[in-house]
Amino acid sequence: MMLARTAVIIPARNEEASLDLVLSDLPAVAGIIVVDNGSTDDTAAVAKSAGCFVVEEPIPGYGRACQTGMRHLETLAASVDVPIEYVAFLDADYSDHPQELGMMLDCIKREQADFVLGSRMHAGRDRGAMPPQAVWGNWLACTLMRWIWKTSYSDLGPFRVIQRDKLFQLGMQDLNFGWTIEMQIKAHLAGLRIREIPVSYRRRIGVSKISGTLSGTIRAGYKILSTIARYAIASRRMREQLCQAPQSQAIKSRIGL
Repeated sequence: MMLARTAVIIPARNEEASLDLVLSDLPAVAGIIVVDNGSTDDTAAVAKSAGCFVVEEPIPGYGRACQTGMRHLETLAASVDVPIEYVAFLDADYSDHPQELGMMLDCIKREQADFVLGSRMHAGRDRGAMPPQAVWGNWLACTLMRWIWKTSYSDLGPFRVIQRDKLFQLGMQDLNFGWTIEMQIKAHLAGLRIREIPVSYRRRIGVSKISGTLSGTIRAGYKILSTIARYAIASRRMREQLCQAPQSQAIKSRIGL
C-alpha cells in the first residue's frame, strides 16, 4: 500500500491549536516528521504526544523547515520496515484536508506521475479560506509560469506529494516563501511527470504568517516574483543540471546528506 511507503513532512510554527486536528485526520503512513520552526507554544509537545518524529529548526522560514525535514528522512527511513518511496508536504494550520493524501497517492499510481500537486482553485474551497491577495498572487505566478515555460499549474498549494528520489533530484534551495514555486519550476525543468488535482481547502486556524499580514504578503509576493525571474534567466542551464542522475553526490551535498 502506498500510504505505508509515504513519509509526511509538516512544517509548524506556533500551531498547537491546529496540529492535533491535522494529525488526527492524516491516514496511517510510514512516518510523520513535524519540523518545529521556532515555536513559542506547545507545538512540539503536541507532535511528540501523537508519536511524530519531531525535529527542531529554530530559524524561521518555510523552505528552511522543509529542508530540515528532508535531511531527517534517512533517519526516519531507518526506523521503519518498508522503504519510503513518497514524500508528502502539508501545512499544520488545518487548512488542508489530510485525509485526501490517499487520493493524491492514487493519482501517482493511476497516472504514473512523479509529482502531484493539490490545487485549491478547482474544488471545495471554503468561502474566505484564501484572501483576495492570495488568490490574485497565485493567478499571477501561475500565469507567468505558463507564459515562460508553458506549464499548466493553477496553484502554488502547499499540499503536494512527490516520489522521494525525484524530490532529491530537484536540489531544493529556497529557505522561505519561494519554496513551493521553486519546486514547481524545477519539477517542470527536470521533465517530471506532473499532475495537478483538486483538493479541498478551509479557513485555517490562527493567523497566516504570509497572507495574514501586509508585510508578509509583500515579502512573499516579492520572493515569488524574484524566483520566477531568476529561473527564467537560468532555465537552460537548470534544465541540463536537473536532467542528470537523480541522486548525484552534488545534489545530495546541497541538502546536507
